[in-house]
Amino acid sequence: MGTLILYDTTGAWGWLGEQYAMQAANLASRFGTWQARPVSTYTAGQLAGYAAVIYIGSTYDEQVPTAFLTDVLAGTRPVVWMYNNIWQLTAQSPTFPATYGWNWSGFDTSAVGAVRYRGTDLTRYTGNAAGIMNYAAVDTTRATVLAEAVRGDGTRFPWALRAGNLTYVGEIPFAYADMTDRYLAVADVLFDVLAPQTPTRHRALVRLEDVGPDADPAELRAIADYLSSARVPFSVAVYPRYVDANGTYNNGVAQDYSLAARPDVVSALRYMTQRGGTLIMHGWTHQFSNAANPYSGASADDFEFFRAHVDAQDNVVYDGPVPGDSQAWATSRMNGAAAAFTAAGLAVPTVFEFPHYAASAPDYAAARAKFPRRYDRGLYFRNQLAGGTVDHTKYGGQFFPYPVTDVHGSFVIPENIGNVEPAAFNNHPARLPADLIDAARRNLVVRDGYASMFYHPYLGVDYLRQTVEGVRALGYSFIAASAV
Repeated sequence: MGTLILYDTTGAWGWLGEQYAMQAANLASRFGTWQARPVSTYTAGQLAGYAAVIYIGSTYDEQVPTAFLTDVLAGTRPVVWMYNNIWQLTAQSPTFPATYGWNWSGFDTSAVGAVRYRGTDLTRYTGNAAGIMNYAAVDTTRATVLAEAVRGDGTRFPWALRAGNLTYVGEIPFAYADMTDRYLAVADVLFDVLAPQTPTRHRALVRLEDVGPDADPAELRAIADYLSSARVPFSVAVYPRYVDANGTYNNGVAQDYSLAARPDVVSALRYMTQRGGTLIMHGWTHQFSNAANPYSGASADDFEFFRAHVDAQDNVVYDGPVPGDSQAWATSRMNGAAAAFTAAGLAVPTVFEFPHYAASAPDYAAARAKFPRRYDRGLYFRNQLAGGTVDHTKYGGQFFPYPVTDVHGSFVIPENIGNVEPAAFNNHPARLPADLIDAARRNLVVRDGYASMFYHPYLGVDYLRQTVEGVRALGYSFIAASAV
């Protein structure tokens, strides 16, 4: 029957309702089909046509149709209600506190840095000042507190609770989400609503990143030897053409060569596939033209399918589609990459990963048409649900703790605990194996979730060994991406 996702559209920030709806839809796709529409379009009885409904109240006091309030209170289908306008539901039912065992009091704007869920403290950005709903009363004989917001002084109040058919989350969990975030609580709560019989299991993935014709074959072989000895299947993200358009790394002399010109690298890639590796396509050149996009114009440094620059505060800023962008242009890049694999005597991969996880809506459409799977995180743009011209200036990114079929229509293999980065850059802190292991630990709250990482082979074996051993010690089983 699928999931109905309803979202707000009014006010200065009305466009965010669609953004949050897309993120909810992506998660809901783990459990089956979905439809999303503005809550204002709801008509009486619609809820009965779905297995469950998710309503995201992103606009304060947006008028929620009485028909929807009535159908929610009828209790025939599970409802997940996030954040605003819960007061319209309680006003519709004078007996709400007695029936559901709780009543709201108002938004608490304390600095909340953690949400405790299933015994684990998930992180929350304390600068998020939108507030979390607090409660006048909670009768725990009627309502179950699913998670608690933890203030800086250690005091707590309910963050999410369930009574009867209604699950209420006191804020929008998609805002400011990161890899250890309270977003994971909602990702797991959806199992209760949409697939309560799901057994608990925890699986892990390893992807080796940014492997091009310029790679060091000895480094590739050493990584493959370790992972094979540890019985860890892995993926290898390969861009098959190396371009240093401005000679940044070659004394000002431009370079441009493909895998076929580097037989030692091709031999190392074959060696990797013989030891449990699977090649995936990571763009064609992993850079764009001769532009600093945003760094150098060289492969692996730069974006290929999106423009970006570094601002005065050392932040990477996304600027939008590249000049000449279209689905046909993106397809030509993918075809160029395929030809380079073939010329090197390698099978063309069937999984695609966008360089730096960034692309336009037409580029995502090209990937969907050519590849059965992506292996990355996605960007999602205004009007993809609402219709009309896609607005690439308003977007959100999302990672997934389990596989989804996203709004772009692609099956997405998850990557959700990031990578080892020994040095800080662009206002991102350094991340060491302990940080990835901590993210994997917190992701254990997702009952059928993943700890999926990527790793640069030039970092050597030791960091990788520490991470793999730490994740495995948490109870994760490593599997091949093809087994997802």
